[in-house]
Amino acid sequence: MLKKIIFIVAVFTAPMLLAQGTEAPSKHAYVGAEVCGMCHKTEKAGKQFVIWKESAHAKAYETLKTEKADSIAKAKGFTTKAVETEACLKCHVSGYNIDASLKGPKFKMEDGVQCETCHGPGADYKTLKIMKDKKEAIANGLHFYSTEEERVALCKTCHNSDSPTFDEKTANFAAMWEKIKHVIPAAK
Repeated sequence: MLKKIIFIVAVFTAPMLLAQGTEAPSKHAYVGAEVCGMCHKTEKAGKQFVIWKESAHAKAYETLKTEKADSIAKAKGFTTKAVETEACLKCHVSGYNIDASLKGPKFKMEDGVQCETCHGPGADYKTLKIMKDKKEAIANGLHFYSTEEERVALCKTCHNSDSPTFDEKTANFAAMWEKIKHVIPAAK
């Protein structure tokens, strides 16, 4: 019964916390994309890590190091380089505002918008034993989005009018999802 309550609370509160535009305080530690990739790079896992690695999300931090990013930050009134500006970092990296004690040895902000940005810090659900049980994984911090509405709400925490490069008139979240979707193939 307690697991059901935790699951229900997690499902309904996670999108609200993410919608605030900053990462919520966490008791779970971050492990980093490379740790996730150990299991999520295979064909059986849908090559999820490979999809992420080739995506703009994986390169999001690097974009902040460009002259273009610095000029956008300056135009928005910031006096620091984009790569040092919290308003930029909040959507271009995982863990920019997370206490160092919650960052595992393989976690790197430079990995950009990585697995744990959307799926939550993985230290307590990363093991195969826990990941085999979806409910247990969710109870241990995994964020899972089963509907388009949940995915769009998550995406809009960064892809919104606060972003200087976002155009609401041309935004197509279904098309954006197709570029980053990373489902596990159905078992045969």
